[in-house]
Amino acid sequence: MTRIEGLGPVGITLNISPDETYLDDAARLESLGYSAIWLRGGQIDSLDRISAVVRATDSIPVATGIIPVGVYDSDAVAQLFADLQTTAPDRFVVGLGGPQVPRPLRALNEYLDRLDRSDPPVPAERRILAALGPRKLELARDRTAGAVVLLVTPDYTAEARRILGPDATLVVSLMTVLGTDAARARATARAPLRFLSGVGGYATNFERMGFGADDISGLSDRLVDDLVAWGDADAIVARVHSHLAAGADHVVVSELGERPGEVARQLATRLPLRA
Repeated sequence: MTRIEGLGPVGITLNISPDETYLDDAARLESLGYSAIWLRGGQIDSLDRISAVVRATDSIPVATGIIPVGVYDSDAVAQLFADLQTTAPDRFVVGLGGPQVPRPLRALNEYLDRLDRSDPPVPAERRILAALGPRKLELARDRTAGAVVLLVTPDYTAEARRILGPDATLVVSLMTVLGTDAARARATARAPLRFLSGVGGYATNFERMGFGADDISGLSDRLVDDLVAWGDADAIVARVHSHLAAGADHVVVSELGERPGEVARQLATRLPLRA
């Protein structure tokens, strides 16, 4: 598949607040120079959130990380894509993920079939798939523009690139904690890790990366340190560069902790935000 045009090397995750202040945040992130804004799937309580972010910004691509296919039907996603192609051409990247069902690959293929048959269709080059294991990476390679991987090491990024081949887009979503107090940073990182390690696929992928049962069940320091970038801004920048060097086309910086916006501000002056 063709790589997604205009995505650039470094994106940023937008935190969707209950009120509309997140729209001001989106405009601020665009002004900082990030090459894409990503919306967390767990915060997309309505597809209208995506349209609102596109309208609140000028030209930056807006991607979903991810739209859960078990929550939003393909007709609604296809209609949203068609509407945004009319008003803001080629700015919406349709990130898809899930579903949490016994045969997820079959369900994903059927969902992608429906997007192909939509009028107009959602083209493969404007959609990307959350993928961890080899079979989902192969599906992402064959039926979309590429894959988004979360909670991976740079070594696994290199393996994902090998599976995807040279022509697909590889996006790494990187959780970050700005702070040099190891105990506090790790405690902050463990909150989402504790939840995600119980979601199908993540614990299995941790095993693929060489983490043992004790690492996974106890969320060991080694696991936290390898999967979440914490420390000062320079330490986070170094981790971003390590994923880019391992084969990622685009790294999404996802901020954790009690200083919202500070990682985005500090990294903006230290990273190559545009290709």
